[in-house]
Amino acid sequence: MESYKESLLAMREALLAENLIEDQSDIVVLDQSSVGRLSRMDAMQTQQIALETKRRRQRKLQAIDGALVRIESGDFGYCFVCDTEISAERLRIDPTITRCKGCSE
Repeated sequence: MESYKESLLAMREALLAENLIEDQSDIVVLDQSSVGRLSRMDAMQTQQIALETKRRRQRKLQAIDGALVRIESGDFGYCFVCDTEISAERLRIDPTITRCKGCSE
């Protein structure tokens, strides 16, 4: 369990470090006299990509925090649906997994 906890904490630190990188989700200026239409469209697309990246990062952080809570409570490694043990191979690939192979299919 300790190796999973260390892995999860490392994943969490990496995601939090990414949060500190410059945010490109600022509001796009609507004034076309200062920015061309295509440049504005490109800026809007970049903004949406940055927002989706931020949402995915938040979901992953929540999954990591949930796994850390499950480690502390002793529920880590057990399927939420059928309560069977999740294989060590699946947990090595992604320690935030909450379902066994059978229930995830």
